Amino acid sequence: MFDSLSERLQDIIHKTSSNSSLTEENMADALREIRRALLASDVSLTVVKSFISKIKERAEGADVLRSVKPSEMLIKIVSDELTNLLGEKNSPLKLDTNPSVIMMLGLQGSGKTTSSAKLALRLKNEGKKPLLVAMDVYRPAAIAQLKTLADDTGVDFFTVEGSKDVAEIAKKSFEFAKTNNNTVLIFDTAGRLQIDTEMMAELLILDKLYTINEKLLVVDSMTGQEAIDIAKNFDEQLNITGVILTKLDGDTRGGCALSIVYSTGKPIKLIGTGEKISPLEDFHPDRMANRILGMGDIVSLVEKAQNAFNEKQTKEFELNILKNKFSFDDFLKLQKQMKMLGSIENILGMLPIPGLNKDDRQKISHEGEKHFKKIEVMINSMTKEERANPDILNASRKKRIANGAGVSLNELNAFMTQFETMRKMMKGFGELKNNLKGPKAKQKASLMAKMKQKGGFPF
Repeated sequence: MFDSLSERLQDIIHKTSSNSSLTEENMADALREIRRALLASDVSLTVVKSFISKIKERAEGADVLRSVKPSEMLIKIVSDELTNLLGEKNSPLKLDTNPSVIMMLGLQGSGKTTSSAKLALRLKNEGKKPLLVAMDVYRPAAIAQLKTLADDTGVDFFTVEGSKDVAEIAKKSFEFAKTNNNTVLIFDTAGRLQIDTEMMAELLILDKLYTINEKLLVVDSMTGQEAIDIAKNFDEQLNITGVILTKLDGDTRGGCALSIVYSTGKPIKLIGTGEKISPLEDFHPDRMANRILGMGDIVSLVEKAQNAFNEKQTKEFELNILKNKFSFDDFLKLQKQMKMLGSIENILGMLPIPGLNKDDRQKISHEGEKHFKKIEVMINSMTKEERANPDILNASRKKRIANGAGVSLNELNAFMTQFETMRKMMKGFGELKNNLKGPKAKQKASLMAKMKQKGGFPF
């Protein structure tokens, strides 16, 4: 998401930074290009006018033209205004009752049912006990889909077979939740191909009968300008509390996200990527603004890593590293956990790498994924004993493995060399970490400090 806008804004900033100073003329040129970039990214004209006006006002008020580093000041102003436009700060879900109720809203095809399951998985991971309530009484396939997703994610599911009365389903879901100790009910309401009075009437009944903690509108980020009208209509009639943006990893211009927040005044609370059932993520306006401007999002990457890596397995890895017993099985487990961070392209997008555009990321990602897949095939061509004990691989074993994996012996040997180098490096880091925790830690730290003062280490 935002790839087009990101590349254009980064290009504008790069051109601006090449100027020794900012004049009124090249400042006007920069604002003109920013305006074009926003419009090309599907941001509504009203939002663009407001955004440019605020940048211009702040730039003049901050004496950007006379600043020591005018281009850096301009970057900061654009970053601040992008953050404001995206909602200023993260807005967490307000689930302060037991049970709490979340009503999922949206048109058919927006990803509402899938998002309901992703949200349930997120709440389950947080220690809550969610209940998915199927309320799309017009599409049996939607109810079946939600039941399947509930089974896949290991969360509770409820519906009233054959009922067309959403009020009845809601009432009985509360009764079920009480006996089953569910702490959060997620109403997966019916979607339509377009907003209609019958659809809104059902939602208004639920809103009137029950205290709804969160009314979340699910919006497909690839919808474009139409998403703004959808959001405004839902908000005017139901007073939504926030938005869930889906398909953020799609090839989209992303302008609807900027426009929805501006048009409704309601925050984007959660975001989802891909069809795979993984927990919805918090939306952080400041972090997204940084990513758009090419400054990365290290904080989110670290948070994803903390969630992805199994603490028990991590300790096992560390122990095997210290004993120099890091095996091919460990490598596969580590690679599996790395995949939970997302694609290589997504990870690269979260790193502050200047000049790395979407095409570059896709190329690196494609080659990287292909390389990792080949490694996986090579390891899976080994016997159980060979995977557990890399040191027993002799010439004849390597030849058999290469033939089984459909790779050349040179490719296998190259991987083996890289693997051994990695093992040695990891063992060295592990020993250093272990030593620094030992009884002589202060003495070693003092010695390292003295050596650093003298110009470095003698090796």
